[in-house]
Amino acid sequence: MSTTDEIRIVTTPDAFRAACDEARGRGQRVGLVPTMGALHEGHVALAREAARHASFVAVSIFVNPTQFGPNEDLARYPRDLAADVASLRGLAHLVFAPEPTAMYLPGDETRVRVGPLAAHLCGPFRPGHFEGVCTVVTKLFALVGPCAAVFGEKDFQQLAIVRRVAADLFLPVEVVAHTIVREPDGLAKSSRNAYLSPQDRVRALCLSRGLRTAVDAFRGGERRAGVLRRLARAEVDAGADRVDYVEITDPATIQPIPAEEAVARALLAIACHIGKTRLIDNVVLGEDGL
Repeated sequence: MSTTDEIRIVTTPDAFRAACDEARGRGQRVGLVPTMGALHEGHVALAREAARHASFVAVSIFVNPTQFGPNEDLARYPRDLAADVASLRGLAHLVFAPEPTAMYLPGDETRVRVGPLAAHLCGPFRPGHFEGVCTVVTKLFALVGPCAAVFGEKDFQQLAIVRRVAADLFLPVEVVAHTIVREPDGLAKSSRNAYLSPQDRVRALCLSRGLRTAVDAFRGGERRAGVLRRLARAEVDAGADRVDYVEITDPATIQPIPAEEAVARALLAIACHIGKTRLIDNVVLGEDGL
């Protein structure tokens, strides 16, 4: 355990649990922001949102190995704990920064299985990803105890799945959503944006352009799911090296909506590769702007 300015840093699950219990013992409500580090303005916004729901803000910084596939970027995922803690000054009271061996004990074999919410969008392209996410999030919820946990809507499918896990397992957690934080030109804030070359950074705007094109058409009266999807896909195809999906789904179930169906509210989600970097973005038609 150590202290950086007024932020307490703990590295063991027992110390994390004790610190959250102590806060509640003082009459404080605990807010949790689970992250994998490489913090940016989007994460800072999540911490601010947590402070609106709680008087004691805890941020976990843990690059969770079980949510990465064998060919994904676990080894090169950016790690800079000192910079992350500095970005949280004045916002967080506690940082939990464990080693993988602290979160996955010798002989570890328990996983939280995910159901149909993971069957589409990122699920088929990242086998085991959501199982890893839900396992580590459940571990964090078990350690923190009653709290408000804040997640960003950029990972909309993840948010829906975490809400389902908390409800299904009767976890004493209020899952709070925060809107996507974007760069001035529309690119969604992401730790993986750091991988982009200047040229790829420009091409990455195809995601927000695709979303905006569909939003504009929706606002103009277009409701056919297939047409809205094609409009977004055309923009993404023009900039991406590979497209995993451009899909319109029900926001609650993450089930695809047939092309011929008219939509009043729908999730338009994109995942594509710019160079070697996989990016995601989304908008809820009928609810969000960009």
